[in-house]
Amino acid sequence: MATGTAQPAFILVRPQMGENIGAAARAMWNFSLDRMRVVAPRDGWPSEKAVAMSSGAGRLLDEAVLCDTLADAVEDCHYVFATTARPRGLTKPVYTPERAMQMAAEKIAAGQRVGVMFGPERAGLENEDIALANAIISVPVNPAYASLNLAQCALLTAYEWQRATVESEHEQDGLAGGDWAEGAEVEHLARHYEDRLDEAGFFFPEAKAAGMKTNLRNMWSRMPLTRADVQMLHGMLRQMVRWKERGE
Repeated sequence: MATGTAQPAFILVRPQMGENIGAAARAMWNFSLDRMRVVAPRDGWPSEKAVAMSSGAGRLLDEAVLCDTLADAVEDCHYVFATTARPRGLTKPVYTPERAMQMAAEKIAAGQRVGVMFGPERAGLENEDIALANAIISVPVNPAYASLNLAQCALLTAYEWQRATVESEHEQDGLAGGDWAEGAEVEHLARHYEDRLDEAGFFFPEAKAAGMKTNLRNMWSRMPLTRADVQMLHGMLRQMVRWKERGE
């Protein structure tokens, strides 16, 4: 069975509803995964309901490999994970999705083919299915309500695959079309406020004035100001001074 080696194959085992297959396709494509294998879908294949639910990820369904049995679906895989939330009587290593996808990335980088099984919506994978896997993926969810639907489980696993293989920015500035203020601009703003506040008698009593000015400078240095912010703060202070002068 031909398959790409740059990513794991997601294997949907006896899925019961076309809508869930389509939702799983969307979850996969959210994270650039497009290798789907479908084992004995209850409502037949192709599925109009799956296509309708896929919402832009229909190419995955067009290229999905239909398999009669799970054995057929995993026959070319060197390593297979089975997703399940229930305790099993089988001796298998159990990994979180995070660790499992780290392992998948390592194995695929070494030239191996990896599959991930997802069970039917009603009861999940059977022991006979899991017996064909090398390891189990178990999501650490609320033990009182451990049920995840097919698309949710696919989404979690696909997300962890991306985390394991794509370097992401964990924090972004979110600067909307502006530039950060330079130190000289912030210094000019600080002097502007200090001078006007001094004229207004803000730094009182005199014995505390130096400390108050230091605290004010420290406040400006803590604030992540853009050039637009600096200009606005200058303008606000000028307008307040004009307002006071008009009142006098």
